[in-house]
Amino acid sequence: MSQKYTVARLVVSGERFEVMVHPDRALEHKMGKPISSSQILVYESVFKDVSKGEKASEEKLKKNFGTLDPLEIVKKILADGELQLTAEQRRKLVEDKKKQIVAFISRNCADPKTGLPHPPARVEQAMAQIRVSIDPFKDAEEQAKEVIKDLRPVLPIKIEAASIEVRIHPQHASRAYGTLKAYGTIKREQWMPDGSLVAVVEMPVGVQGVFLEKLGNITRGAVESKILK
Repeated sequence: MSQKYTVARLVVSGERFEVMVHPDRALEHKMGKPISSSQILVYESVFKDVSKGEKASEEKLKKNFGTLDPLEIVKKILADGELQLTAEQRRKLVEDKKKQIVAFISRNCADPKTGLPHPPARVEQAMAQIRVSIDPFKDAEEQAKEVIKDLRPVLPIKIEAASIEVRIHPQHASRAYGTLKAYGTIKREQWMPDGSLVAVVEMPVGVQGVFLEKLGNITRGAVESKILK
């Protein structure tokens, strides 16, 4: 770790409250890992301004947090406030979030001219071209939907689902049913008198190839499929 502490801050009713925290432990806590406040705080005090060493008044702490206990206050600040990230933390978080956004777009979007999904490398290149700004804490799917709008001037793209009709032979039908549910939404199913299963499954366009390969492995090729759209 390149530095001993960082700052977490929260503004309440125009008043700023700051605490000194261990960078890695504070980030892990903010991302949902259960870490005690005593392990997060570097110094058990709440400040108005850490850089100036100005502590927040007891009156304002009581008014805005209902307590004077820094161990309780830090939880509220980390939950609702802003955590100052180290350069390495920000780089890693942004890179991880970018991978999630690229994966979502490649999985759920296609070239409207060909109907084929865009490979991750093409999506990443287009994102670099338009200089997409990524929020490390914002939901990847929510950001991806905004990125898709921004990509349209440089990349023909639209969110698209694939519908595939499958007929699975009797000896594999029951075992393959879980795969149908895992990869998409079963829009129609019919169990035939001989025990075979005919179903229409809707799924993200980018997973149809993997789905058909998985189904082929489970059924040892005893499956018939037809792409409806």
